[in-house]
Amino acid sequence: MLKVRVIPTLLAQGFGLVKGVSFNSWRRVGTILPAIKVYNARDVDELVLLDIAATPGGGEPDPELVSDVSDECAVPLTVGGGITTLAQIVTLLRAGADKISINSAAFATPELIDDAATRFGSQCVIVSIDTRCHSEGRYRCVSQCGTRDTGRDPVDWAREVAGRGAGEILLTSIDRDGTMQGYDLALIASVAAAVDIPVIASGGAGSYQHMVQAVREGGASAVAAASMFHFTEQTPADAKRALHAAGIPVRQNFVAV
Repeated sequence: MLKVRVIPTLLAQGFGLVKGVSFNSWRRVGTILPAIKVYNARDVDELVLLDIAATPGGGEPDPELVSDVSDECAVPLTVGGGITTLAQIVTLLRAGADKISINSAAFATPELIDDAATRFGSQCVIVSIDTRCHSEGRYRCVSQCGTRDTGRDPVDWAREVAGRGAGEILLTSIDRDGTMQGYDLALIASVAAAVDIPVIASGGAGSYQHMVQAVREGGASAVAAASMFHFTEQTPADAKRALHAAGIPVRQNFVAV
């Protein structure tokens, strides 16, 4: 089993950080660069920075922001939000991003996944899949920061993006997002079983046990969290200790107790 990664998610509006519930009711939780410096000291494996204002507002990624952030970031950095072209990906990678995350553009132009994977390698391309659960337990992918129902089933879409060359999937349950009530294990398990690329569980983490469950029961290769780290005393380092104590392999850049 590959080592499981613990990945804080940072949601940006300009230079500010926000967090909401179910992609709504955004609350300001600080600014980006101080948060990066804190996470550098907290044994995180990677960071994900998503500009949640770019796509709804028709904006483009901000390479200057990415450059400033990457200068301070000591771990691999994934950047997403507003990415629609290969040229933008080139600019972001040159600015210091290690990986890019695409969501809405992947539905509009699926070939972007193929082109990015061919040019930069699959390890550089993360496809973000945001989902809502409808009646009778039916899941549907949504785009445009949760405002547009694509009509696509997340398992089918996951298979397609993996086939197009995506290196990872960032899988978010909008229904669980910000609730800290636990990941949607059935969703994670269905997607993870359908593809042979890593699935990052996102949406709902509120405890270390939730992370253990996402790996053991869901088959996740990594666990992402935002509210859990913003609003509680829980830390990425202690999350890794809990995973390690549960027999799950992690990068041990911490002191096991």
